[in-house]
Amino acid sequence: MFQLNLFQAKSILCLGAHSDDIEIGCGGMLLSLLEANPSLKVDWVVWSASPERKAEAEAGFELWCENRDQCRLHVFDFPDSLFPWHGIELKKAFHEFSKSVKPDLVFTHRRDDAHQDHRMLAELTWNAYRDHLILEYEIPKYEGDLGQPNIFFPLTKKIADQKIEYLIKAFATQQEKPWFLPTTFQALMHLRGIECKAPEGCAEAFHARKLSVTTQKN
Repeated sequence: MFQLNLFQAKSILCLGAHSDDIEIGCGGMLLSLLEANPSLKVDWVVWSASPERKAEAEAGFELWCENRDQCRLHVFDFPDSLFPWHGIELKKAFHEFSKSVKPDLVFTHRRDDAHQDHRMLAELTWNAYRDHLILEYEIPKYEGDLGQPNIFFPLTKKIADQKIEYLIKAFATQQEKPWFLPTTFQALMHLRGIECKAPEGCAEAFHARKLSVTTQKN
C-alpha cells in the first residue's frame, strides 16, 4: 500500500461549517500531527456558531491546541443550515480569508456531503485552494452518506480514545442527539481501521480528489 507522509507539513488549515465538525472529521489525525510536530502551525476555522456554539468551538480548540501559540481559532457567525442562501456573503468572506492563509494541507468537508452547509464549504475550499493538498473528512449523520474514502490515517488506541473523550467533554449541546455517542465515533474509526489494516485497529478516512506527484526535492 502506498504511504503518504504528512508529518512534514508545516502549516494546516482546518475548515468546519459547525463547531464540532473538525473534531469529528479529523480530530484523531490532528492530535497525532500536533503530538509529532510541536511547531506545527494550525488555522482552525468555524463558519457557523451561535454564542453557545462559539463557546463550544473555543472549548474544542483549547483541548486540541492547548498552550500552542502557533494555533489560531477563527469563528464566523453565518446562519446554521442556510449557507446556500447566504452564498454571496459567504464566498466573499471565504476568499478574503484565503488571501492571508496559505497552508501545506487543508482539511474540509466532502463535496458529496448531504448537509448543505458542509457541501457548500467544500465547494468554496476547492475554489480558493486550487494548488493545495485537500483532504475531505467524513461526518456520520442520518442521511447515511458515508462513501468510499481513498486516504486512511491509522490511529493509536490512545489517540482514538482521546478524540472521543474530548468530543464528549467539549460539545454538551450535541449530546441530546441520538447519534452523538462514543459508540458512533468508535464504530466509524474501527470500520476505517479494518479497511486499511490499521496496526491498532482504528483509523480516520478521507477523500482526496487530486494529488500532484513530483520528483522535485524540497
